[in-house]
Amino acid sequence: MSIRESDLKQDPPCATTSLSNYLWKDQPDENKWADCVHCGMCLEACPTYELTGQEQHSPRGRVHLIKSVAEGKLEVNEQFMDPVFACLDCRACTTACPADVDVGGLIEEARGQIRQAMPLTGWKGSVSKLFLKGIFPHQSRLNSVGSLLKFYQKSGMQKVVRKTGVMKIMPQHLVEMEAIMPEISTPVRKRYKNEKVIKGKGKTKNEVALLTGCVMDVMFSDINESTINVLTRNGNDVVIPQNQTCCGALHVHAGDRDTGRKLAKQNIEAFQNADKIIVNAAGCGCMMQEYAELFREEDTEWHERAEEFSAKVEDISKYLHDTGYEIPKAKLNARVTYHDACHLAHGQGVRQEPRNIILDIPGVEMVHMPNADRCCGSAGIYNITNPEMAGAVLESKMKNVPDDVEMISMGNPGCMLQMAMGVQKYGRNQKVVHTIQLLDWAYQKEESVKE
Repeated sequence: MSIRESDLKQDPPCATTSLSNYLWKDQPDENKWADCVHCGMCLEACPTYELTGQEQHSPRGRVHLIKSVAEGKLEVNEQFMDPVFACLDCRACTTACPADVDVGGLIEEARGQIRQAMPLTGWKGSVSKLFLKGIFPHQSRLNSVGSLLKFYQKSGMQKVVRKTGVMKIMPQHLVEMEAIMPEISTPVRKRYKNEKVIKGKGKTKNEVALLTGCVMDVMFSDINESTINVLTRNGNDVVIPQNQTCCGALHVHAGDRDTGRKLAKQNIEAFQNADKIIVNAAGCGCMMQEYAELFREEDTEWHERAEEFSAKVEDISKYLHDTGYEIPKAKLNARVTYHDACHLAHGQGVRQEPRNIILDIPGVEMVHMPNADRCCGSAGIYNITNPEMAGAVLESKMKNVPDDVEMISMGNPGCMLQMAMGVQKYGRNQKVVHTIQLLDWAYQKEESVKE
């Protein structure tokens, strides 16, 4: 299905009527498309439009499709599903839009309608159900997966698998992901399960609650550890609620809004006593700041509680920037470039804060990355569900990474995995790091010099 620009007539805003082909609750919000005049300012910002040149793979094309289904002009079918699920949901279009049209919110709501009308079946349905419902919402099961991965790495099995070429039977993108899998260590939720409060250094500045995440705590527990180290170093007491769960971003992106609501409710309950909720994963932070969207048609109580919860959520870099942090004395002596995670820059509006942290570290030379806020192609699990498009987006991204840097810094685990694949695939030798790790390493180096 192809849409011509001439088809995109600037019709006046129209309410969802009985003609609508959205048949379930939580329909795309007409207020989100009402201000779109199809001006085209979003086109250059869209990675999928840049690669395909097709109108239905542009933000304004997708908005037109979503609105057309609401007006009964199109049906929820394969032709509608393809452009909606091919979107990276990177939010760059909203940044570029003069009217701030929330295309990402529309995409997520449309996906919810699609998955109710056209649920996944066969092996795709089974795999989706296993991970989205059977594993991610359950920390104990995630820990078991982490233990298996750790055994795979430590037992020598990984070396055997790679040496014998068994991985060749797997799809290429999964082979590439296995090759850059980080070293698995003990999750911080498990490590600190008996500590009600991790005390900060010196006079207490604030008490904050930390979202440890699902994949983050299994695959990147070292980043969670660095986050705790930096927070406590700067006078913050840290609380890790043990009954917290997955933020629900992967579920909402996949169209499973019911599970997303269920997880949101659990987190709202888990963090109800927190004054500030610190997040070090851009995608999680953006999702949690948008919890109220999940309860737009729910009862007033949960909508209000979601709004109160979201107001407490803050990215670690913004929190440190706003509350102050000790500038390290030790030098790291490294050339670093910075990649803007989409859901940090476009989703949360956090851009300069992490850059300031990097610039404050002695010995670090900051090298500008052109189009730093261009998507890397990770987009949750997009690199698994849409590997060809994700690979093309990654190739475009890697062309902008300066050759003469030692590290690529960012604030999202999905981006870290995707960029690590890019480094390996294109023969680079940069180390992919989280911004908070750089600050923690500088503090550690400072302490080791004192000793």
